[in-house]
Amino acid sequence: MRKDTMRIINVAGARPNFMKIAPLMEAFSAREGIEPMLVHTGQHYDERMSDLFFRQLGIPEPDLNLGVGSGSHAQQTAAIMAAFEPVITEHRPDAVLVVGDVNSTIACGLVAVKLGVRLVHVEAGLRSGDRSMPEEVNRLLTDAISDALFCTEQSGVDNLRAEGVPDEKVHLVGNVMIDTLLKNRAKADESTILADLGLEAGGYAALTLHRPSNVDDPAVFGRLLDALEQIQRDLPIIFPIHPRTRKNLPELGLQERVEGMANLRLIDPAGYLDFLKLMSEAKLVLTDSGGIQEETTILKVPCITLRENTERPVTVEVGSNQLVGTDPDAIRAAYRRVVDGTLPEPQIPPLWDGKAAERIAGLLG
Repeated sequence: MRKDTMRIINVAGARPNFMKIAPLMEAFSAREGIEPMLVHTGQHYDERMSDLFFRQLGIPEPDLNLGVGSGSHAQQTAAIMAAFEPVITEHRPDAVLVVGDVNSTIACGLVAVKLGVRLVHVEAGLRSGDRSMPEEVNRLLTDAISDALFCTEQSGVDNLRAEGVPDEKVHLVGNVMIDTLLKNRAKADESTILADLGLEAGGYAALTLHRPSNVDDPAVFGRLLDALEQIQRDLPIIFPIHPRTRKNLPELGLQERVEGMANLRLIDPAGYLDFLKLMSEAKLVLTDSGGIQEETTILKVPCITLRENTERPVTVEVGSNQLVGTDPDAIRAAYRRVVDGTLPEPQIPPLWDGKAAERIAGLLG
């Protein structure tokens, strides 16, 4: 690495990226010899939610917002590449750092590498084994072209080694999203969301659903509702509903069914601190999100993952996560294990200690 000042362009595209970028910007800014720059591609841009996340997480205003907006995968990836190329040629960074697995990750990675700029991937090596997931394709391709790969868990290191990535490129550093969670835990405890919703700690479940494989297919969505219908009779389910999922309910003919469940409560997407509070006090969390599998592991809150596979196996191996797919009987059985208290005591994965970003800054600086 360079001994003088190193300019790193850090890319964020979608809301999950913000939680990963926040501790990195802080660690880089505190380290002499690193000059960080933040580029927001605008891949997901909801002014209220984005501003809220930036403010709550203490992320500096982006140096540039490319404002690419939504579109098909091809349209969005192409738009990001076209907008990002002039940023590289104007600012001439020593490295481009990308996080996660969204379209911004691979789009900006491709631009950087083709212009001869060193590419750094944070959250490298995660694999679900399911190439029908767009995120899996983004992960595989970004890792294949990256110069430095920072892994959250041992499975990432093992996967990259199996794919032939040289060991000297790969570093197990921990999880930057957990850095953000631990830093904001006390602040989240002050959230009034439970009182606002009339909830008691441990007296409800939290639910998130957004993956196309779950919410675009009426047969799959219907099976999930079969399980949720029974669970909500026993325990209120709070459902901060993703815009894509909300739009699909009437289109798939499921609106009336959802409205008929008295204890399935749909609310607008919550800010980071409110949702962290909602998760931390829940009896259990049902989700198809990768990041929530990690957050519930740290919080030691039982998680039921409504997917056939996970790219974060450590959350199942040592954490509080049950991977159950979309079969209603399997979901109900997982729920019973939570209620009956028969699950093993969850552990915290190695290096999930709030210092991942500091380790990355030390290796890059």
